[in-house]
Amino acid sequence: MKEKYAITVGRQFGSGGREFGRTLANELGIAYYDKELLTQAAKNAGMSREFFEKNDERSPSFLSGLFSFNRGGFSAVNYSGSNSISDDTLYRSQSDLIRELYDRGPCVIVGRTADYVLRDCENVFNIFIHAPEEECVRRILARGDINDPAKARDKARRTNRLRSSYYNFYTDKEWGDAASYHLTIDSSLIPIPLAAKFVADVVREKFAD
Repeated sequence: MKEKYAITVGRQFGSGGREFGRTLANELGIAYYDKELLTQAAKNAGMSREFFEKNDERSPSFLSGLFSFNRGGFSAVNYSGSNSISDDTLYRSQSDLIRELYDRGPCVIVGRTADYVLRDCENVFNIFIHAPEEECVRRILARGDINDPAKARDKARRTNRLRSSYYNFYTDKEWGDAASYHLTIDSSLIPIPLAAKFVADVVREKFAD
């Protein structure tokens, strides 16, 4: 296998994307990164973990008040809140860390436009996990953090809108569009363990020495 490669996982809320990412990483025996990215990025940017979690994969309507953006570059403006933002920014800090994680060795990275951040890297395989809304609602309810189907559906729709806005704002691709990824998987049709085994075989073939 190649010394450096990454599998990035985009996902609809409730589709099982994080479970797929963890299962795939275990299947390949490589590192897995998701929420832990926030902790390190917060340290790198001199901000609290709570600030990052509050604004993780959020709509750019929040960020546009802090930064002026041009495609391919951006500059920070003054923020007088409790977590001041210096030359480093939330998105840049996470992006720098994603590239650092790629350089460390094989890994699975979930969300945070990792596919776009690593677009110029040689060994990257990009996946999107999705499912029909009712299947996503079922998964959300099974997790136990929400016990009302209507609230679970609203949560899924709201989170997907935020993720879509975040992804489309920072990249030149479209969130969830099959053309933006190497592979899309409907987790309602293929069980997560089977999907992970299949992708692991593809990755072993793709990144074989």
